[in-house]
Amino acid sequence: LRRSQKPVILAVNKTDFADPDLILADFYALGIPDTLAIAAEHRRGLQQLTQRIVARLLETPDAALFGEADEAENQEEGIALAVIGRPNAGKSTLLNRLIGEERLVASPVAGTTRDAIAIPYEDAQGDRFTLIDTAGIRRKARVNDKIEKFSIVKTLDAIERANVVILMLDAHEGVSEQDAHLLGEITRRGRALIIAINKWDHLNDEQRQAIRSQFERKLHFVDYAEVFYISALHGSNIRQLLPAVKKVYRAAMAELSTNKLTEALQAAYRRHQPPLVQGYSIKLQYAHQGGRNPPHIIIHGTRTTNVPASYTTYLSKFFREHFKLHGTPVRISYRDKTNPYADK
Repeated sequence: LRRSQKPVILAVNKTDFADPDLILADFYALGIPDTLAIAAEHRRGLQQLTQRIVARLLETPDAALFGEADEAENQEEGIALAVIGRPNAGKSTLLNRLIGEERLVASPVAGTTRDAIAIPYEDAQGDRFTLIDTAGIRRKARVNDKIEKFSIVKTLDAIERANVVILMLDAHEGVSEQDAHLLGEITRRGRALIIAINKWDHLNDEQRQAIRSQFERKLHFVDYAEVFYISALHGSNIRQLLPAVKKVYRAAMAELSTNKLTEALQAAYRRHQPPLVQGYSIKLQYAHQGGRNPPHIIIHGTRTTNVPASYTTYLSKFFREHFKLHGTPVRISYRDKTNPYADK
């Protein structure tokens, strides 16, 4: 705390059993001028503590409170990359491999990581990352520990903060119900996705072919995701991951002009038209971008409320392929053209 050069208030709690002045005598040895006695459970001394806090905030510049270096780091944090998966999938080991040092505790004991840990990193090309290691998520029925429940909340928050998510799967265990749930959380938040299938070493060709077939069958609903077969422990195929992260990040943050989007929409419409609605055709007239991370495309037309989900999926896939948006979902929403004389 002294090295931080930030204002410090020492609050000594549970002082209601004796004379507070006698209790504080020992604590003055710490050399902190702002020392006071409180009893939080009985709300004694809390008003004085609040007054001290307000006084320190008013007399301290923002730079001293938050640090100029911290502000610069927040502004230049780069690509936020979260690594998630079930316990013991190899998340911490993978991040240690990516940064080239034993920064995180990696253990064969499941559940070693209990919080989301953010690590700033800069690669050889000068690109900045914030690498986020997360706690493994088990099935809800098996979670009883309060700390583990908190860890799950932090992991879901890490998905929300991330630009790109790497989902770690264990090649020996296949795709579980919990993995599907995690994929659902990622797709619901629209995050760019890379699937890293770990522990690929020590498998023969027949086992690898069977595992590939299983993953392709069970992961068809995230066909936009980039898939890599790796070994975090031995470093196999690890070098391909960060270039892939950059590629899917660029796709998620892509700027798409209205003209190009409208041209692509017309091409998709000519190739495959939506079904008729009570004998009338659905008209899709033009499109524009409504947001990024993930790309959000707003389509204007008539009778758009009747566009079936299957056709929206078709348009999303068409836009991804047309603009080469690898690794990111594309969200589609519609705006129906209103008739100003409908009520007259």
